Amino acid sequence: MPKAPGLNFSQATALIKTVCDVAGSNDFIEEARSGLAQAGVLKAVQKHNDAVLFEWLAEAISYQGIADSVAAGYIEQHGKASAGQIAQDLDAHPACDKLHSYWEMDSCGYRKSRGSCNRPELIGDCPLPRLDLRNGSLNQAAYSLYLFMRDVADGDFVAWIDGRLAQVEAEGISGGEAVIEPLSYVHGLSFKVLSMALSALLLAGDPKRIAWKAAGAHMIAIDTLVHAWLHRTGILRGLDAEHAYGPGCYGEGRCADIIRAIANEIDASAYNSDFPRVFPRFVQHAIWRFCSQQGFDQCNGNQIDDSRRCRQSDCILFDDCARLKLGRSTTATTA
Repeated sequence: MPKAPGLNFSQATALIKTVCDVAGSNDFIEEARSGLAQAGVLKAVQKHNDAVLFEWLAEAISYQGIADSVAAGYIEQHGKASAGQIAQDLDAHPACDKLHSYWEMDSCGYRKSRGSCNRPELIGDCPLPRLDLRNGSLNQAAYSLYLFMRDVADGDFVAWIDGRLAQVEAEGISGGEAVIEPLSYVHGLSFKVLSMALSALLLAGDPKRIAWKAAGAHMIAIDTLVHAWLHRTGILRGLDAEHAYGPGCYGEGRCADIIRAIANEIDASAYNSDFPRVFPRFVQHAIWRFCSQQGFDQCNGNQIDDSRRCRQSDCILFDDCARLKLGRSTTATTA
């Protein structure tokens, strides 16, 4: 039996343009700026304050893989990673060589549930387990990120970002990739988390840093809602890009590339004159907002029985959407 047809590029562009019209946030950058100001990040950028930037990014990491309300509740009860405390612990010269530098931190292996690591003879005196974070991976992420900012960024994360973006043209890579790629080797930092956090930082952290805004505009965060929407609508099938959710979403010709290509056809400045004309992050966020329960709650597993084609005839996209079923092989995370 032949597969149900997907959407071609022109059809996909029209569908996503409709989503931007309906669910695009015209205040997207201003909302990011407000959140950064509340967290003290705007002042931290101006003062090159790594401690504040570390704690903000470490907190963002703790929200991955779990409901925001659960993560927030744990942080409220147990606290979060402190740059000052980690600095103090590292200044005490811990015996474990894993904590001597960012490059030696690899393969720490700490597991909170088991109270184990890859250097069990030293764990009793190791400061890393003292962090009361939700799981051992977050403990490793906090120390790995701190050491990255200390050793790789040389204690000045803002200057490091400036330097990375200055190399973009010389190295022939995108601004977003120049910042995200090195950070993706920090334990526990996925492309999704990095794209969400750093996009906000670069878009709204300092309006005078033009290169920051340009790089942040092109950072795309693919979560299960965005991936599933691209599948259900038939966009992935029509563009010969079907794949399972996971790191593959950032592969060549997959979810992120498709959104970037279509964003080139949508003039985002029509939604807000302060927006860049090509604004992939805005386009991706509009898709997420269209699907999310916190947004328009239109295309998600609560609204659609994925064992059959979507029957939500009141959806504004219904007539133009391929309405494909969402199979297990499509949603499973791959390595």
